[in-house]
Amino acid sequence: MSVATLDATHDAALQSWVPSANLAGTDFPIQNLPFGRFRRAGTTEPLRVGVAIGDQVLDLQRALVAGGWGEAARGWLTPLAAGDLNAFMAQGPAARRGLRATLSAALRVGSPGQAALPSCLLPQADAEMALPCAIGDYTDFYTGIHHATTVGKLFRPDNPLLPNYKWVPIGYHGRVSSIGVSGQRFHRPKGQTKPTPEADPVFAPAKRLDYELELGVFVGAGNALGEPMSMDAAEADWFGMVLLNDWSARDVQAWEYQPLGPFLAKNFATTISPWIVTQEALAPFRVPFAHPEGDPAPLPYIDSPANRAQGGIAIALEVALQTAAMREAGLPPQRISQSNFADAYWTVAQMVAHHGSNGCNLQPGDLMGSGTQSGPEAGQGGSLLELSLGGTQTLTLANGESRTFLQDGDCVVMRGRCERAGAAAMGFGDCTGTVLPPR
Repeated sequence: MSVATLDATHDAALQSWVPSANLAGTDFPIQNLPFGRFRRAGTTEPLRVGVAIGDQVLDLQRALVAGGWGEAARGWLTPLAAGDLNAFMAQGPAARRGLRATLSAALRVGSPGQAALPSCLLPQADAEMALPCAIGDYTDFYTGIHHATTVGKLFRPDNPLLPNYKWVPIGYHGRVSSIGVSGQRFHRPKGQTKPTPEADPVFAPAKRLDYELELGVFVGAGNALGEPMSMDAAEADWFGMVLLNDWSARDVQAWEYQPLGPFLAKNFATTISPWIVTQEALAPFRVPFAHPEGDPAPLPYIDSPANRAQGGIAIALEVALQTAAMREAGLPPQRISQSNFADAYWTVAQMVAHHGSNGCNLQPGDLMGSGTQSGPEAGQGGSLLELSLGGTQTLTLANGESRTFLQDGDCVVMRGRCERAGAAAMGFGDCTGTVLPPR
């Protein structure tokens, strides 16, 4: 298995003829080129796929019509112009890498695209974003060991991690129909809870509503039913990543999760960022991966020399909160935690390989959540459950408000950014969601 191959598209000195792509701090320099699905805001136009470049979207439908592409590029662009990212994903890693190289060449300063493609740009502010592809299945993993340990201590102080945690990437199947794109607004869910050990259960609006800071991984071509997914195949196949907020009703979860795990506490809403950052864009930020000394080595089916050498990905993550009062006063969201995906206990390839190890047929556009990404230090929790220590510790905001769990009107903003010396910094764009009162 070979990972993190660098080529001309990663050159930190590359400049685009789109001026905003060259600005310091942009999430979308020419070295990124993530895919998203959009239409012009305020229209009923069919959705098509675009690529983020600076503060613009390159409309691949218009770009295909503009011409000047070779035969292979036309084959890659045709499904994207029709809004079918899944069909492009199904073409596999060679198509993904080939189109990346083609678009990089067309968007760099001095290319023929500098004359042909400006009319194919749309400001991102004028685009209505949709889910980037059709999501057939959604599985949420539990790779954040610091989250698992902190939460486990709340229930099992002497034994926070269950015996299987360090041996197997744990996951559960989630609900696809309630996945929404950044900007999602949802009503506080109702559910059955047990307020005290002595009281009977009640059905009421959730009182302990929470977010979970995660990354989402999209499957590429996938595998046939009955054909296990190897580590080599998994590493080559995964398409790219988004930010993911796995909203959680903690009081519902506490009552329902045994013996079969999350159900209504999780399925009412999940929010993802609109742009899929491909694994090729993330190549400069790959890092060595290893379990802590003394922990079991992964079993051979989810282990490889390449995964140990470069299986991790350093993505700096943060969560910010904007309350209704802050919004009314014109105050920006306040950052409340930071962490890094490099601390995950399992890699992307291990999640994908484990999921397909029994012959489960993964399909183009299937989504896998990473589990909550928390850091090892206090204040690096990827959820309010951790930051408030189960609701026993109040989080005080700069405007004087306080939180243990989310209140109606709260807007959660998640961000991810990759930075390394010698590489062009890039990000994912915001992943935002707002809690509305219960119906």
